[in-house]
Amino acid sequence: MSVSPLAPFRHAAFRTLWTATLASNLGGLIQIVGAGWMMTTISASDDMVALVQAATTLPIMIFSLAAGALADNFDRRNIMLVAQILMMVVSAGLAIFAVTGLLTPWLLLAFTFLIGCGTALHNPSWQASMGDLVPREDLPGAVTLNSMSYNLMRSIGPAVGGLIVAVAGAAFAFAVNALSYIALIRALSRWKPQRAPSTLPRESFGSAMSVGLRYIAMSPNLLKVMFRSFLFGLSAVSVLALLPLVTRDLVAGGAFSYGIILGCFGAGAIGGALLNARVRERWGNETIVRATFLLFALSVVALAFSRQMWLSCLAVLPAGACWVLTLSLFNVTVQLSTPRWVVGRALALYQTATFGGMAAGSWIWGLTADAHGTGNALIASGAVLVLGAAVGLRYVLPEFSKLSLDPLDRFNEPTLQLDLRPRSGPILVMVDYEIAQQDVNTFLNLMAQRRRIRLRDGARQWSLLRDLENPRIWSESYHVPTWVEYVRHHQRRTQADAEVFDQLLALHRGQRPPHVHRMIERQTVPIRDDMPLKQHTEIP
Repeated sequence: MSVSPLAPFRHAAFRTLWTATLASNLGGLIQIVGAGWMMTTISASDDMVALVQAATTLPIMIFSLAAGALADNFDRRNIMLVAQILMMVVSAGLAIFAVTGLLTPWLLLAFTFLIGCGTALHNPSWQASMGDLVPREDLPGAVTLNSMSYNLMRSIGPAVGGLIVAVAGAAFAFAVNALSYIALIRALSRWKPQRAPSTLPRESFGSAMSVGLRYIAMSPNLLKVMFRSFLFGLSAVSVLALLPLVTRDLVAGGAFSYGIILGCFGAGAIGGALLNARVRERWGNETIVRATFLLFALSVVALAFSRQMWLSCLAVLPAGACWVLTLSLFNVTVQLSTPRWVVGRALALYQTATFGGMAAGSWIWGLTADAHGTGNALIASGAVLVLGAAVGLRYVLPEFSKLSLDPLDRFNEPTLQLDLRPRSGPILVMVDYEIAQQDVNTFLNLMAQRRRIRLRDGARQWSLLRDLENPRIWSESYHVPTWVEYVRHHQRRTQADAEVFDQLLALHRGQRPPHVHRMIERQTVPIRDDMPLKQHTEIP
């Protein structure tokens, strides 16, 4: 059954925050126009102009994983409030420096970088909150509407920004951006999300980041998405990074013309967002992505050869549509393939890949434009886009996951005879199975899946052992650092994971369920004969 792309608007909290985000997006786009055009006036270097885009995206590549770890362990609403207030203060400072004439090219890049840091902090919490704002069936629509929100403002924001810069100057554009954060700050302060209570302590910051990396590393489908998103960001960002130069050098336009062309890119993105649901119903994910890579490449080449304003506007329309179709599809695939406990970190790593590609691409295409001309740089990026489409022959994108990633909730913490504390460890776990010889091949295939699930959810040093004296006995062995991590490991199990365990139980030939040994490792130390007996007791 098809779902309306506007279905998320039925939920009041999503509707309120989405509306407030419009104002923030408008201010951000006015800021981008102001910063891009300001750089063309205070610097004669083409690569410095392209570095404005890189300064916006580089913080997202650097800090997203840390922001994702915060999003999965702290109140996401508070994180977003801090990020919005940070960006408002930095934008106000940028406006003051511009008015007083103290702004230099490197100071402009520094302020832009700080605003990018606020975006890096905000984005994982905002994207991860989609699952808190709407039910799973409305999630694709919510992600698409988020893209539409940004691109709806992109269709008018750059034109408004260009007009503001042309009439009042870049400093006024920076001041407008500072004011644009107020609506979202107010909406976030009124939102009261319900957070599921946890009986476990928060993960340490370093551990949370390493767990996120391990989860992605053990998830082949997510790795494919991130690799393809990196290639798209690397190549497609050429349009956004070089558009000020396209306007100035190829079509001989000014700030207002730059805003008009960028607005056409946003208008195309809105069209892509409106077509998103229909396109997904008709074609598979890989077909859509290959088509968008190739169509974007054609648009880039057309932009490189255009010397007329109207033709450049037409060229960027399909590019905008492809931008939204591709990135929203990547985003939804990540969200539907990741359980809630790690979704912030997964989205953060996805954004790291995407914006890392954009940051690298902005720098590469800027240098290429400086050395060989803007048109040649665009043509080169089009060739990389064609290569990105060809990569799909090897790394095919998965379809949207239909698996239930809700917690399994089968684990009951066992009663222990030793007085363990949450941080006691290391813990060794062994699970004994009795497997008939004719089932060994099936058992080994299931255990390969079991290994990936164990390691993905936090286990270490996983191994599979076979008893030499009784070959029917197999023992699965793994370590976790502490007892609380053992409990957390089991609470991460999803309903989709239960299928593997149920198939293993079906192969088990023992009269009782597989026996689980939970043991704590201890180093041997000499004990004096006169030592009090109570010190022999195991109290870690």
